[in-house]
Amino acid sequence: MANRLMIKDGSIVLPDGVIHADLLVENGVIADINSRSGTWHNRTHSDVDLQIIDAKGAWVLPGLIDIHCDAIEKEVEPRPNTLFPMDMAFLQFERKLAGHGITTMLHSLSLGVGLSLRGEHLVADMVDLIVSMRRERSMIRHGVHLRYEVSHLTGFDLAQRFISDGLLDYLSLMDHAPGQGQYHRPGAFERYVMKNQGVGLDEVSRIVEELEGRRSRVDWSKLKSLTSEARSRGIAVASHDDDSTAAVNRSLDFGATVSEFPLSLETATYADSRGMDVCVGAPNIVRGGSHDGNLRAVEAIQNGVADILCSDYHPASLLHAIFTLETEGISLPKAVAMASLNPARAIGRNEKFGSIELGKRADMIVVRKLRNNPVVQYTIVDGTLVHAVKDFV
Repeated sequence: MANRLMIKDGSIVLPDGVIHADLLVENGVIADINSRSGTWHNRTHSDVDLQIIDAKGAWVLPGLIDIHCDAIEKEVEPRPNTLFPMDMAFLQFERKLAGHGITTMLHSLSLGVGLSLRGEHLVADMVDLIVSMRRERSMIRHGVHLRYEVSHLTGFDLAQRFISDGLLDYLSLMDHAPGQGQYHRPGAFERYVMKNQGVGLDEVSRIVEELEGRRSRVDWSKLKSLTSEARSRGIAVASHDDDSTAAVNRSLDFGATVSEFPLSLETATYADSRGMDVCVGAPNIVRGGSHDGNLRAVEAIQNGVADILCSDYHPASLLHAIFTLETEGISLPKAVAMASLNPARAIGRNEKFGSIELGKRADMIVVRKLRNNPVVQYTIVDGTLVHAVKDFV
């Protein structure tokens, strides 16, 4: 592929506004932007060895950065107890992500109940695959978000190894015990496990009894040492499903800087006031609310207490949520930043990624509307075209 690329005549979404411009990429870096006034910021360019993308009538956005998505689990196991080869599932999933405009994906892998892809050996295999694929070849940028279930006592050593070996990009603590967080309503945990894991009531009762027993034996000081080590290595730490101000305070005590999916506006507001980035799910925005009847993400954003969008479990929602937010009165640059610059900042990568600015890595997408739905026509990663729909109508 050519190492020089020009995106012509697009509506470029910058951190502080939208301009009609041409954009030049050289050697994987955003080298110049022409505001259509007839002059370039840096120099005059020839068309020699220049790959040109026509973006007339389209938006040019920074590539989307998704720091919480567990959809890889469903790619490997689309039905309960039906596992597909991991490398096959990963490669096919990567193509979908590029088509959705996601140029950086932190795959959210759970050390949890021990069912599905959440058992220790399967999580370890997937981490090894992700690390090896990003070293060998990849269409987009891949990372690992380890979701550590606090009651998963046997997983501690594995989580510690992931951290010490430099395999993680992001760490969150979960407490999915009955009566906690998203399962605070009676029977919510049991219904979820039966639906998603294909087990009966007797098996769920056994799981609940075992989980509650393990939770009573959690060594919270040991967990704090785990998060402390992660932070010392530059790995951001997040909480999950904070359901009260007390839960936020506990998360802060563990060094969390991101509050994922707070259950109420009051909790989100408190987390924001304590300096945490609040992360909400794109499916919540696209569908108009939480499937569990919790916080409406749009309400948190409109109140100025949410900073980050993630796809949660549905990657296609991330781009759609951006344009849905625009119809809800959120400026396009602000909505775009929630799925690019803000998550990049949260994980410490905003110096090189997350926005269209001179000198940053050229991760970008060209988006058009089809039947009023945003569709990715081109995806560019490190200045290389990795996804293209050339006959877009």
